[in-house]
Amino acid sequence: MTSNSAGEEVKAEEVKAEEAKSGGERPGVDWDAESATFDDEPDHGLRDPAVREAWAARLRGWLPRGPADVLDLGCGTGSLSLLASEQRHRVTGVDSSPRMVDLARAKLAGRDAAFLVGDAAAPPVGEQRFDVVLVRHVLWTLPDPGRVLRHWCGLLRPGGRLVLIEGVWGTVSPVGISAGRLTGLLAPLAEDVRVEPLSDDPLLWGREVEDERYAVVAVP
Repeated sequence: MTSNSAGEEVKAEEVKAEEAKSGGERPGVDWDAESATFDDEPDHGLRDPAVREAWAARLRGWLPRGPADVLDLGCGTGSLSLLASEQRHRVTGVDSSPRMVDLARAKLAGRDAAFLVGDAAAPPVGEQRFDVVLVRHVLWTLPDPGRVLRHWCGLLRPGGRLVLIEGVWGTVSPVGISAGRLTGLLAPLAEDVRVEPLSDDPLLWGREVEDERYAVVAVP
């Protein structure tokens, strides 16, 4: 092995480690294969009561107070869907991975929730409209985020809101979408845009983090 190839291998491993820590939904990954261990990450499975309550508290601030229809795009195994359901919201989840959808259905069995296999960029919800479109760590993976945001705004009822949880992860080869870029994309689409930093709350991630993590609540 040459020194150059050794260096490239080390860098590839560092990038992989950064992505694994990020919680970002990496494009090109076989999410059916990843589904068995997806909930092992603290902010994915929310198995730690402190992490779970930290996310539940944030959702209470982002979602309407009364029961609402929530569309959870890129829902994964349904952890945020479950928190929303526990707060009396009606949830529709969409994920491209059939195995993730199976796990979400099992996690919310008996609740007012439905899960569909489909593309988060163009969810298969027909003419149904929602009070909230909730998306975590998905927008940054999509090739035309401005177009996708316009489509998501069209899925909202009057007075509805987008709740977008995003960030820029990693130090070796950063990936993601910055709050500045996202608010710029939302400027022509939403009258009210609020950014909430999340990097400074280690309970959300199960550890201290140094990269940019945030939520945006936008009302068209």
